[in-house]
Amino acid sequence: MSKVIVSGFSISIDGYGAGPDQSLENPLGKGGETLHTWMIETSMFHEMLGKDGGSRGVDNDYATRSMEGFGAFILGRNMFGPIRGDWPDDSWKGWWGDNPPYHAPTFILTKYPRDPVEMEGGTVFHFVTEGIAAALERARASAGDRNVKIGGGVSTVRQYLQAGLVDEIHLAISPVVLGRGEALFAGIDLRR
Repeated sequence: MSKVIVSGFSISIDGYGAGPDQSLENPLGKGGETLHTWMIETSMFHEMLGKDGGSRGVDNDYATRSMEGFGAFILGRNMFGPIRGDWPDDSWKGWWGDNPPYHAPTFILTKYPRDPVEMEGGTVFHFVTEGIAAALERARASAGDRNVKIGGGVSTVRQYLQAGLVDEIHLAISPVVLGRGEALFAGIDLRR
């Protein structure tokens, strides 16, 4: 059976997976981009953006594995974009441009229905209004024998952890202190 995995998820030393005040200018919240310095410098990330260069080594190996072998992804609405409330129109298609890095069915948790959005590279965004269990059921059906990745954001990962639905988790602890933002382990009984 396939697994549900959180992989290559960056948090600060003080446990934050996003900075405060997410916006169009600060998609990861203020200071949130510093969480991903380890990945941004890798050749995998450069290739994902269609660029040459980037570092090889341990960080690149982990970055590569963090996106390989998944048959479906689940993202929270904030990971898809900054729009809150009902969708004003269908113009917003994610943070990543025409060819998002997922290349598989990607299920967006939201309270507001929207028709699926087909993108280049095999990514199709599906909008799920029935909650995390329904999104996981649909993602597993789409993934077949392949694994499902819970891609974030923090609230989404936390919800799946609290529900006991994550089989594996790999955290990249970045050497930064955010001091505030979205704390990954807030409200989670870590010993359990």
